[in-house]
Amino acid sequence: MPNLDPTPPSGSAPAPPALSPSNAHRRRPRYSGKNPRRFEDKYKELNPARYGADVAKVLAAGKTPAGSHRPIMVSEILATLALQPGEHAVDCTLGFGGHARELLAHLTPGGRLIGLDVDPVEQPKTTARLRAAGWGEEVFTAVRSNFAGLPKVLGDLGLGGVDAVLADLGVSSMQLDDPARGFTFKTDSPLDLRMNPSRPPSAADWLARVSAAALAAALTENSDEPQAELLARELTSRRERMPFTRTLQLAASVRTILHEHNPRRDPATDDDCVRRVFQALRIAVNDEFGALDSFLRHLPSCLKPRGRVAILTFHSGEDRRVKHAFREGLRAGLYAATNEEIVRAGAEERRANPRSSSAKLRWAVRA
Repeated sequence: MPNLDPTPPSGSAPAPPALSPSNAHRRRPRYSGKNPRRFEDKYKELNPARYGADVAKVLAAGKTPAGSHRPIMVSEILATLALQPGEHAVDCTLGFGGHARELLAHLTPGGRLIGLDVDPVEQPKTTARLRAAGWGEEVFTAVRSNFAGLPKVLGDLGLGGVDAVLADLGVSSMQLDDPARGFTFKTDSPLDLRMNPSRPPSAADWLARVSAAALAAALTENSDEPQAELLARELTSRRERMPFTRTLQLAASVRTILHEHNPRRDPATDDDCVRRVFQALRIAVNDEFGALDSFLRHLPSCLKPRGRVAILTFHSGEDRRVKHAFREGLRAGLYAATNEEIVRAGAEERRANPRSSSAKLRWAVRA
């Protein structure tokens, strides 16, 4: 029979207590170097409850913590929309919910916010965060929808129009920072780029089938790429030997094409070109311009008289569409006012959040 007496024999050292799974010390993951480069190594930023001081350092450095999102131009948007308690508003691009929190604070008591988002991965997380913050169904309604579906959403909710609409057309930081989504070439990830991963095609599938002429047109229209013809011709030729399925693979091919065409090219400019290629593919795969055109076409009918709309854009293709739609609406008497000069983030916000630097705010007031 085993000796159950916990007292050790005379002269012997006490035996260490047995470690159960509940009390065993588990070493947290380590990464080499002072600053992790891979998203999946940035565990401190992904666990702010435990590593709040580290997140604070990231924020103080003017960066966005991995997997989070900082709402852009909040004060300018609130001034434009001029929300009042009791009004109804729509956040057409819910994202992380940063803008939604601010809108809700100005709509209550008695008001209501409808939040749209097509992303099945992030939308439930944001809805849960807002519910946990105290915004119940009576004041916040979450709807899985692209903003092009705004008229149908309002109809389904029995609303003829709302007092205010916000649309932030930028890709959210959660999507950019998640390597599984393939929105960035900073990590080796599947070439996906879809806002809704369940809706085909992925960027890899689209790139495998698109013609050289259609690819060149997409690179020109979607990202103003000066080397559109060259890149389209070479990429469609090279895919026959090796289909493009990974983010780093596509980025490396773009760089190779540029240097074979111009060996004296400054390598420092390569990432700008790669970024434009990814932007063009993302816009094409998600039909972002088609959705934006539909949204702008139906927007006036979704606003009550004197209703306000604010739209944040992040590149010229988006901004041109919004500007022309507002100007045409003004001439047609659909809008009573709009801004001719774009509104940009202030110097302090651009320093604290570099992702705000390219943002342009346009607004309009329903007649």
